[in-house]
Parts: sequence; C-alpha cells; structure tokens
Amino acid sequence: MSTARSTLVRRWGGRAVGLLITGVGLYVVAPSLLTMFAAWPQLARVDVPWFFVLAGLQLGRLVSLWWLTKLALAPVRRDPSSSGEHEAQADVPRLGWGTTATAQLSGSAAAKVLPGGGAAGGVVQAKVLIDAGQPAQSVGSGLGAIALLNNAVLFLLPVLTIPALLIGPPPAKELQLGLVVSVVLAAVIVAIGVSALTWPRLVAAAGRGIGWVVHLVRRNVTPSGVADGLLRQRQRIADAFRGRWWRAVFAMAASRMFDFASLVAALVAFGAHARPAEVLLAFVVAQAFSIVPITPGGVGFVDVGLTGMLALIGVPTDTAVIATLLYRLFSFGLPIPLGAFAWAGWRISRRS
Repeated sequence: MSTARSTLVRRWGGRAVGLLITGVGLYVVAPSLLTMFAAWPQLARVDVPWFFVLAGLQLGRLVSLWWLTKLALAPVRRDPSSSGEHEAQADVPRLGWGTTATAQLSGSAAAKVLPGGGAAGGVVQAKVLIDAGQPAQSVGSGLGAIALLNNAVLFLLPVLTIPALLIGPPPAKELQLGLVVSVVLAAVIVAIGVSALTWPRLVAAAGRGIGWVVHLVRRNVTPSGVADGLLRQRQRIADAFRGRWWRAVFAMAASRMFDFASLVAALVAFGAHARPAEVLLAFVVAQAFSIVPITPGGVGFVDVGLTGMLALIGVPTDTAVIATLLYRLFSFGLPIPLGAFAWAGWRISRRS
C-alpha cells in the first residue's frame, strides 16, 4: 500500500507542483495580459500587407528550425574504414520535410500550452521523430545538440547587443534599418559560431575569461571548470553537426533573426520610432523571459517584459502594448493551431 502511494506521489506530485506554479505565475501577470488583449481592436489600424510580412518572417523562422532538425538527424554516410555505430546510422531513413515540420510544429505547440514548456515540447517532438523511424538515441542527442546551439546563440545575443548599441544606426526614425541589422547580426553569429566549432582553443580561452569574472563573485567557480564545461558542450554540438557546421549555425542564426525582424516589423506597422539596437536589447530581454519555466512558453512574462522594455527605450506605452500583441500573435499564437493540425494529422496517419 505504501509502495503504491509513493508511486502515485512521484507520478503526480511533480505535475501538481508544476500546475500550481503555472497558476500562480498566470495570476501574477493576468492584469497585464488583460490590458494587452484589451488593445485587440487596434489591430484594425494595421495595413493588411503587414500581416503577410509577419507571417512570412515567422514562416522563415519555422523553416530554419526544420532545416536545423534535418541537419541534426541527417544519416551518416558509410565509411569503409569504420563499422558499428556509423554503419548503423547510415541505414536510418532520411527525414522528409513533412515529417520534420510535423514534429517541430507539434512540439512547439505543446511547449506553448502544456506545463513544463520546452521539456513537454521536446517529448512530443521526439515521439513523432521516433515514430518516423529515427533511432531514439539519435533523436535524443540531436535535439539536445539543437538545444545547446539555441542557448549558445541566445547567450551570444547580449554580447552582440553592446556594440550594436554603440555603433548601431542612430536615427530614431529609421527603424526599418532593423531589418538590415538582423542580416548583419546573422552573419556575425555564423562567423563566431563556426569559429568556435573550428577552434576549440577559442572556446577554452573564452571559458577561462568568463570563469575568471564569475570567480570574483563565486569562489567555488574556477576558470578551468567553466572552460571544461564549455568545451564539453561545444563537442556535443560539433559531433551532432559534423560536416554541417556552417549550415547548422546559419539555420539557428536565421531562426533568431527572423524572429527579431518580426518584432521590428510589428513596430514599424504602427509607426513606432526607436533605434534598432535598442529594439534588439528589448528582444534579448524578452527571449530571456521565454526560458523561465514558470508558464508554458513564458506566456505573460515575455509579453510584460517586452512591453516594459519597449516603453523604456522610448516607444509610447500604447504603441508598445499593441505592437507586442501583434508580434506575439504571430510568434506565439500562430504555431499553436499549426501544431494542433500537424499533431492531428500525425495521429490520423498512425491509425490508418
């Protein structure tokens, strides 16, 4: 009896705690969310072409993620001088675009509506990929490498924001230059990413520098320990995308910059005036809120944080609220019905 009770607690206790935290988080941000949704009628002010622009940019982000998944799970070619694992991987069926899109959309929708956020989305995405014939071990390592690469680009963005603020286009009325900034940043991210994957010593040096700074605050953190940790993560990414480093880093950088360009487009659609570099700073802060696992997909916290940052850099509060609503409508809302449709199609195909 006690064993059954402990099993029940282990199975449902964590879920109950997660739901409680999610409920408290939504309660905290509910007033701000209601204020933002109250601005819904103002979307009628947007010229229709802007809806197509944002949809196109978000589609570019999704295609970049599909491409990245295909690169991570691409079968290894047969090597006559090797055997075992490499030959086994060579017999794995190549992923089609349809299966890759179905898996990513289903996982993205699950991450946005289920407690657990990214963890729940990863499980759903892995389930679809494994059902398509991909080995579970390859799926796990591939998705893990994608997550590491995603985090690496996310942590790199604040570093790139500093020079962007210093040398970025100063005219406040030329927010459209943010689209150019996104292209430049994507090129810089690719250059830094490929350099890190090509030269491990560069990663070790950066790790020691970061570790030295952190050591000043936390004595138990050592420069060598930080460097070793970064090298291990770098090796996992390098192994997953061996021979495809340029394409992998480009796909991840493109997904981030398409998302940033969507935010710029949402602001331009309402005639907002702001420096592109400052909008980049607001975007980076919002992305940081998105990884906080309090609510699925950071819903509420991302919206409040982004609205506050846009107001802080000089965008009128009303414009910041409605622009955030328009941006989140496509970046957060659009993948949910697409993912639900993809999941339903996958379930139906399994039964038939």
